[in-house]
Amino acid sequence: MNDAHWHLVVNHFPIIGTIFGLGILIAGLVLKNKITINIAYIIFIVAALFAFASMSTGEGAEEMVEDLPNIGKQIIHNHEEMAEKLALILYALGAISIVGLVLNIKNHSKANLITYLALVVGIAATYLGKEAGTTGGEVRHTEIRANATNVIGNEANEKTEDED
Repeated sequence: MNDAHWHLVVNHFPIIGTIFGLGILIAGLVLKNKITINIAYIIFIVAALFAFASMSTGEGAEEMVEDLPNIGKQIIHNHEEMAEKLALILYALGAISIVGLVLNIKNHSKANLITYLALVVGIAATYLGKEAGTTGGEVRHTEIRANATNVIGNEANEKTEDED
């Protein structure tokens, strides 16, 4: 397996894990259940680790696809910028989650404050995850790009010109 393959394998968990973690965190807050909140923290920590793995394989994946037709360096650059923002916020969320986990285990009075901080950062991470996922999908899936009809139309024209 090459970096592009590894990148595709690991890049989905930071996004999906953050969404699940956020849902579980909200459930833990509504139910006032520390165990559920701790599970959310663990998911956030794992999502941050997968974000690191995704960032580690991203450069190699970029090298493999940047010169392919209909990709372009600007599309990859947009994804890279968004992925870097997501990674930073997930690293912060992972660190907050470690603190929250420790404070919950120790029944510390500041545990609730950390939980609400994780909630806010988790919401921001979910938004950035959506953006990073969309820009990443646009690298190879021309049909989801903002100018999809133009790209698909150009591809169809190129095929007919090649057939002539």
